[in-house]
Amino acid sequence: MLTRLPYTLLWILALPLVLLRLLWRARSQPAYLRHVGERFGRYRVRAPLAVIWVHAVSVGETRAAEPLVRALLQRWPEHSVLLTQMTPTGRDTARTLFKDEPRVLRAYLPYDIGCFAHAFLRHFRPLFGVIMETELWPNLLAACRRRGIPVMLANARLSERSARRYARLPALTALTMKALSAIGAQTAADAARLTQLGARRVTVTGNIKFDISPPPSMLALGEALRKQIGARPVVLAASTREGEETLLLDSFARHAPPSALLLLVPRHPQRFDTVAAEVAHCGLRLQRRSTEDAVASATRVLLGDSMGEMFAYYAAADVALIGGSWLPFGGQNLIESCAVGTPVVVGPHTFNFQAVAEDAVRAGAALRAADADAGMREALALLGDKARRSALAAAGRAFATTHQGATARSVAILESLQGSARATAR
Repeated sequence: MLTRLPYTLLWILALPLVLLRLLWRARSQPAYLRHVGERFGRYRVRAPLAVIWVHAVSVGETRAAEPLVRALLQRWPEHSVLLTQMTPTGRDTARTLFKDEPRVLRAYLPYDIGCFAHAFLRHFRPLFGVIMETELWPNLLAACRRRGIPVMLANARLSERSARRYARLPALTALTMKALSAIGAQTAADAARLTQLGARRVTVTGNIKFDISPPPSMLALGEALRKQIGARPVVLAASTREGEETLLLDSFARHAPPSALLLLVPRHPQRFDTVAAEVAHCGLRLQRRSTEDAVASATRVLLGDSMGEMFAYYAAADVALIGGSWLPFGGQNLIESCAVGTPVVVGPHTFNFQAVAEDAVRAGAALRAADADAGMREALALLGDKARRSALAAAGRAFATTHQGATARSVAILESLQGSARATAR
């Protein structure tokens, strides 16, 4: 408790600023002002008697959690899964992914202050918890440990940069790591960095994202979108971040033939209008995906202003440029593109997905470019080289299939945790 005291005091002092940040973000995303009480441990949703809790902070983690959530529902058929997030877009993603599954509940995780954490656990009484990737909450984990609720850190990844940040608070980090009942790391390097910070019971399980299968509905939607586009070659800029669109648009305007279409999908929906204005500033004719009209032959950029359709966008494209990798954001997931057989080009900044990106390049499933201009030129060159595109597509599918199995390994660990919890309770 003494180790966590300064951290808790900082949280309490920061609460007014946190609320102001909610108000600020609500200017572009009004959904931030919905369900605010949940962020303080107050819930209206009725808690079932048997709950498994899975936390996935935002969109990427929620998508990654999908195969695990479905495996949990199958393994524990009489339980519900509570899926918590911290962002409205993450919550909306959960709603889209599990719209036909009544046993999946959605809620916000409360801010990490002891009384809020205990209120959350009292309300839902989870059998055990799963935290996706590396979202560590010291007070919440301490409350789980006090109540005898095992918590696993699943699909855990920790870059060297993040490890250095955690190492600045060694006592708090070690205490938090030891509060975890098990950790399933994506790679041996992730496992080594976590262990160095004080983690115990670390197992290399692999990356759960490889177990995500392209939904048939999304493949059908991609085929329909491709029909709207027509026979034109399509370059997809997927999950782009602020500043990257300008670089890619400039390169596309200078190098792309008039027949080529840029399918531009910003990562954050609140930026759709801003990106549309950037396209207009470049002098390129824009059309929005939300209009659902046939794409005109004069349209140069199709703005993917929709949520939950990334698989469809990959399926509709000839080549994909992976966002977040052209400026130092750390990159985004390239596995979805490989899974549908769309050739991948990544930039120099992939530290959040370092192992996956390096393995994909070594396997011939992805190409790496030095900067956004080189990446766009590489993508445009692939449009004219069908044999090379086919080779990359086949390598991508093989790469995605070879690395599957992390979900089953994670469920096996959770089964052992449940057995240990039952033995302790007796």
